[in-house]
Amino acid sequence: MKTNNLFFGLLLFLIIPLHSCSKSDENVEEDLTVAKTMLNVSYGSNAQQVFDLYLPANSNSSSTKTLILVHGGGWVEGDKTDMNYAVDIVKQFLPEYAIANVNYRLASAGNYAFPMQIDDIDAIVQKLKNENYGISDDFGFIGTSAGGHLSMLYSYGYNSNNDIKMVCSIVGPTNFTDPNYTNNQAWLDLYFNLTGVNYADNPTYYEQLSPLFRATTSSVPTILFYGNADPLIPTSQGVDLHAKLDQLGVYNEFNLYNGGHGDWSQTDTLDAYTKLIAFIQNKF
Repeated sequence: MKTNNLFFGLLLFLIIPLHSCSKSDENVEEDLTVAKTMLNVSYGSNAQQVFDLYLPANSNSSSTKTLILVHGGGWVEGDKTDMNYAVDIVKQFLPEYAIANVNYRLASAGNYAFPMQIDDIDAIVQKLKNENYGISDDFGFIGTSAGGHLSMLYSYGYNSNNDIKMVCSIVGPTNFTDPNYTNNQAWLDLYFNLTGVNYADNPTYYEQLSPLFRATTSSVPTILFYGNADPLIPTSQGVDLHAKLDQLGVYNEFNLYNGGHGDWSQTDTLDAYTKLIAFIQNKF
């Protein structure tokens, strides 16, 4: 499940080319008054367990918040470079925020996505908290597709220390028990390949993997972006989570656009961008 980078990529093209601004600086100085980039920071022994960290000028351990970007790819592919366009947009329009653009271990035959990928997200959060990066313990997620699912699942189900303050899902799955999925053998086969667990044998297991079932009255503010003709993510995935969060009294914003898996018009893409930036400024 991979978006086509339209969500932010179009904005980069329309507004300003920023890719030349990022540079590797693995021997980062202690001077926090200048912006710094740390590429491929390791948080585990696997080669995929790395993230890029972008620290703003004058970062401060008491006030600098961090946005964690989580790529898509159906839990089996994708790379943090897929989110580089989002890095540049955040740096341009939210320059006071730190950014962690992350990789996680990809699922493969016998190497199941869960709980492996949630463990990786947690390891990233813990490293960001425990290392002396000059950032606070306040984090927000922006995830696309499978990365949106992981972002919501962690924010709702694993935020025991209240470190996560907001989450954004761009076409992320929310409910693995949705009949649109469970009545589709291709999805049931994917479920088994990702988990090693047959849905029919243990549907409760799939509830535990579904942000819809992990949301509570204390869940973090959430912003959702979906397409009404998405061949991978039925509209019900966003609509039902929106209704559940409303029922729980959790602040959320739900946006449904004409189009598919991030394949939206220029006008809708710009609208989504504007709403996301405003949401972060107001809720994080």
